[in-house]
Amino acid sequence: MNTFLVVQGSEMIKLRYMCLTAAAALIVTLSSCSGTPTAENPSAPVASTPATEAVSSNSHSGHGGKEKININSAILSELDKFEAKLGVPALSNKIQANRPYGSPEDLVTKKVITQEQFDQIKDQVGVQEVVLTGEAKDVDYMSKLGLMKGHLLVAQELLDQNQPKQAEPHIGHPVEEIYVDVEDQLNERKVKEFKTTLISLQDLVKSSPKDSKVKTNFASSVQAVDAAIAALPADRRSKPGFVLQVINELLDAANSEYGAAIANDKITAPIEYQDSRGFVVYANDLYKGISSQVAQADPEADKAINTSFAELIKVWPAAIPPAKAVKTPSDVTKLVKTIEENSQKVVDKSNTQAQR
Repeated sequence: MNTFLVVQGSEMIKLRYMCLTAAAALIVTLSSCSGTPTAENPSAPVASTPATEAVSSNSHSGHGGKEKININSAILSELDKFEAKLGVPALSNKIQANRPYGSPEDLVTKKVITQEQFDQIKDQVGVQEVVLTGEAKDVDYMSKLGLMKGHLLVAQELLDQNQPKQAEPHIGHPVEEIYVDVEDQLNERKVKEFKTTLISLQDLVKSSPKDSKVKTNFASSVQAVDAAIAALPADRRSKPGFVLQVINELLDAANSEYGAAIANDKITAPIEYQDSRGFVVYANDLYKGISSQVAQADPEADKAINTSFAELIKVWPAAIPPAKAVKTPSDVTKLVKTIEENSQKVVDKSNTQAQR
């Protein structure tokens, strides 16, 4: 029997903040004891993979000592963590295809992976089903659409640079990974179906990337996502506390993707680097829309958030990855943590004022 967790409103930020604190501490610990050279151990060998993977929030699983990924609801980019750790090609798709799971051990009983492989990831696997209500449900909805926007933003950059092959996966991700997870909410909100629009764009870029229709189809796809976002009440979309929660969902996803992209200070997975760039760019755009309101409510928090965003943007100088990573995954985690911590201050202050 699945466990149910009801999550409402700003509690999502608090949960993510706890996870990021644990992630930052784990990165520091692993840096000093898992083979990375330190002042105390300068001759230690450098690990061939990142010391740790950054926290992802979209799994909607419990937040304990280690982040768990809900294999019943996680999108493919989250399941990619298992694929990368175990080195099993197409494992993410195989996990998705064998849903639902009654327990983590079903990965073995359904012959998705072996017992030996499961033992390597069992502490990260969850099947908890989360029931979202009220504002938290709206945050989840807009966050998933925000991930679509991020993918399309970076895809547009790559198409503009005549890199259709690199743009393809970022056009595919919204329809292959995310649409299924938001489809029920789209239907509930009576949003016009746009899966076929996304598929048409994906097929066109694969077959005829220089076709003049690509530009038109791309614009239609972006407009469709924007229309889905507009299904939320305007006052909700302009509320700082709500937008900050969405921003932090996007930043958690970016943090996770960036951690998966880096090894030995080099960008070894360009797609993950580009995904994280798109999410951060869109999150930054969202913050610009509420910055003046945040500044009025809490000037210090606004300054800290803007400063952290300015540093985050530098991590992705362009859609095409640089030869060497600008910052380490732990540096990015700290910046995301700062934004989430200050976001929580704003949300708490807003809640206090509303109760008066």
